[in-house]
Amino acid sequence: MEGLSIADAKALERHARPGAANLVECDLCDATSTDQVIAAVRPDRIFHLAAQSFVPTSWHAPAHTIQTNVIGQLNLFEAIRRAGISPRIHIAGSSEQYGLVHEDEIPVRESNPFRPLSPYAVSKVAQEMLAYQYHQSYGFHTIVTRGFNHTGPRRGQVLVTSTFAKQIAEVDAGLREPVIDVGDLSSKRDWTDVRDMVRGYWLALERCTAGEAYNISSDRAISIGEMLDVLLSFSARRIETRVDPSRLRPSDVKLLRGDSTKFRRATGWAPTIPFSQTMEDLVNYWRERVLPLPSPARR
Repeated sequence: MEGLSIADAKALERHARPGAANLVECDLCDATSTDQVIAAVRPDRIFHLAAQSFVPTSWHAPAHTIQTNVIGQLNLFEAIRRAGISPRIHIAGSSEQYGLVHEDEIPVRESNPFRPLSPYAVSKVAQEMLAYQYHQSYGFHTIVTRGFNHTGPRRGQVLVTSTFAKQIAEVDAGLREPVIDVGDLSSKRDWTDVRDMVRGYWLALERCTAGEAYNISSDRAISIGEMLDVLLSFSARRIETRVDPSRLRPSDVKLLRGDSTKFRRATGWAPTIPFSQTMEDLVNYWRERVLPLPSPARR
């Protein structure tokens, strides 16, 4: 179900195996449309990923972010309640909910307080509280995962790993000067390959306890600058960096490193794809989509 955000719903059709998935488009901000889809499909498992998920956009469009993420989820829950069904529901939360984390709180456990630093983070806190309330009030089988940063092939180009990888691919193809536009490179994040993350989502619904929240993380922190260095290592070109003020945020989380012990014990999950492999796959993904400049015609 599509939240009419930056997600490309048609990409699901392109990458799904024939006959493996039936794509039904629905605007979760439209309660009537959501009611109709839930009543018709009557799902037994729901992975709720529809959202405005780009933190910088939430600064420019806070009302849209809250409307899409919070009201969209409320419409989904009400549609489920009115349909009289009891699906298992996965809510994709975010490590951004923790926000301002003090040094003595690292690694971040599920018991850490929320100090959100962006409208996006506020919306995710609200989504989790809504999931808990519907679990307590109506017996909804809701499970929240607080995913730390995750990336990999097909990641949207507005997000930091993809925007770097795309720029590198463009440099290698001769489509731009050998300069990468960057923001703050000092922030540290806990990165997991998206393929490991979605495996965790499935295990969450199969093995985790309803009404609970779980961190999913690699449990190690890498700075944005270190991440960029890994990406640059896959290019033969000498590429410089240039700070773009538009990429700097009014306030930012400086360090996030998770503790996923609770989730690993509940599910047996562990990340399997090395960070360097994730970065290499991401660069190669963009190389396939960036066309090199044609060779000059011979006279």
